[in-house]
Amino acid sequence: MLTSIRERFRRLVFLEHKPESGEVLLKQRRVFTLPSKAGWMFGLLMIVLFIASTNYNLSLGFALTFVLVACGMINAYFAFLNLAYLHLLAGSAQPVFAGEDAQFILHIINRRKRHRYAIWIGFSQKGATDHAIDVAHESRTSVTLSYPTAERGYMSIPRVRLQTWFPLGLLRAWSTWLPDAQVLVYPRPEENAPPLPQQGTEKNDGQGHAGDEDFSGVRAYQTGDAMKHLAWKQIAKLDLESGGQLVTKQFSGGSASDIILDFASLPRSMDLELKLARMTSWVLEADAAALPYGFRLGNIDSPITTGQAHRQDCLRALALHDLTDTRRS
Repeated sequence: MLTSIRERFRRLVFLEHKPESGEVLLKQRRVFTLPSKAGWMFGLLMIVLFIASTNYNLSLGFALTFVLVACGMINAYFAFLNLAYLHLLAGSAQPVFAGEDAQFILHIINRRKRHRYAIWIGFSQKGATDHAIDVAHESRTSVTLSYPTAERGYMSIPRVRLQTWFPLGLLRAWSTWLPDAQVLVYPRPEENAPPLPQQGTEKNDGQGHAGDEDFSGVRAYQTGDAMKHLAWKQIAKLDLESGGQLVTKQFSGGSASDIILDFASLPRSMDLELKLARMTSWVLEADAAALPYGFRLGNIDSPITTGQAHRQDCLRALALHDLTDTRRS
């Protein structure tokens, strides 16, 4: 109940409504100012000076009080102008794996003939790290904010807060912004996943390794393969310590099996997220070894191929499998 009242209050007063798409302008209505801790102490000092000047009829005391109050009012004006009328735009976020930090790129655009100094930008959650930026007149500045991910699927960017204490630190001017931006989170790959599955029927169409006539491609290394058949050029590009797999040359005249990553072939008793993690690990392993592989998941049946586009399509299907929120295509 209290949380609901607080949210309604923030929507009414601070205009924190639904996500905003495109470029957003921080109009006058969206910039708020309140005294900082130093500002409250400054106000208390002004009260003490005014009372003392009144009791002792100190003309210089009155003059000092009014001058300092005028400085405070000027500070409020410049603090407001330091943040008002900035244009905000969210950039695209690259997909990440669950457990990694999502990187959101935000653009702060200043189209006025006035420099903006010491603007702190970060997520509004308690404990979030802010980044200080300056924006020159008629220019733009980009900042990258990191946010941890935990679950696969689309994750929306948290609410962003911009604030400044410029120029004297007596007032804090701030505004909030909720961009209509999301990041695709892939399942976390399974550690120490089993070897790539070799499925399909034995073929005699020149995709094996028994003969040595014509080179026809590479495949995953199998126990018993001759050392002379190892694809050393491809192996040299792999990082074996990070899980890269040895590959063997294939020659015409032999027989081999296709690599088919079939979700339905995994044990039914296995947890759904573990299945997706294993499939993710297999996709990454096959892609790192440049091995052609097929992919089957639900209604998706991708042909045997390689390439970055194939990898991304497979990972996206795994990320969005059995989820209701798949708004982004």
